[in-house]
Amino acid sequence: MVESSGNTPSEILTPKKAKKKKKKKRKKYKLPEIDLTNWKVTIPKGDPKVIEVSPPEILEYATNETLKPFMYNDSTRGAIVFHAYPSKTTRNTKYSRSELREQMVSGENNVNWTFEQGGNMKVKMAMDAVSRAENGKYHKVIIAQIHGRLTNEQRDRLGQKDNNAPPILKVYWQDGKIRVKTKVLKSQNVIDDAILLDEAWDDDKGYTFKQEVGFGKFTLEVDVEDGKMVVSLNNQEFAVYDSTSIKRWNIFENYFKVGNYLQTRDEGAFAKVRVYKLEVNH
Repeated sequence: MVESSGNTPSEILTPKKAKKKKKKKRKKYKLPEIDLTNWKVTIPKGDPKVIEVSPPEILEYATNETLKPFMYNDSTRGAIVFHAYPSKTTRNTKYSRSELREQMVSGENNVNWTFEQGGNMKVKMAMDAVSRAENGKYHKVIIAQIHGRLTNEQRDRLGQKDNNAPPILKVYWQDGKIRVKTKVLKSQNVIDDAILLDEAWDDDKGYTFKQEVGFGKFTLEVDVEDGKMVVSLNNQEFAVYDSTSIKRWNIFENYFKVGNYLQTRDEGAFAKVRVYKLEVNH
């Protein structure tokens, strides 16, 4: 006869059941599918300049005390989280970023690609968290870019201090949707080095994909070939750019960027972007 303690157990665990229950409690740890050999990261910290970490140091980001607040693993989801908030800013911008910059040659910024050479970037990502503005809308975040770059020769001819050139592509997370903006020539008649100047280019009206991604995972792909650029969302919607402006962009060098470029300086603002997979091919 089994004596009762007066309490009725909610479940009787046999040794077999107890073993299964123990297995269920074990957390599964996942690592992001990202090779950082050809990427450097910029974080919104440092005085007077922000900090940039290139290979091989970036490969140890998980244990780098400087990077930890801005670039860290979410091992339950298998992603790298990029965290940014208004702080120190990079040159040529008033906003803060925790963002990867492509390096075709590991640790080297001076080797880049043209539209004639082409490139493809495929990234699986998600917005983890983002603050709201006073009007109730979420703050905008640039999650991917193709940034233009002057060659050293072009920089010297123009008398510029750096190699900075306009970004031909900016991809935004905006109120749960993905929005694309590109550059267009103000005049198709521009010639010689005048086309290299920021003043020669303007923003287009932009395009917002119909699908709402919210805070869920999505796959963004950018494919570039001579005279054509295609941006796709989840391989379901495609924005195709093959204008004269795109065709003439071949004068610039380029590099891909991906991560978190927060588009506000509001006090208390922040954003966290998860990146699960990242592949680039040329």
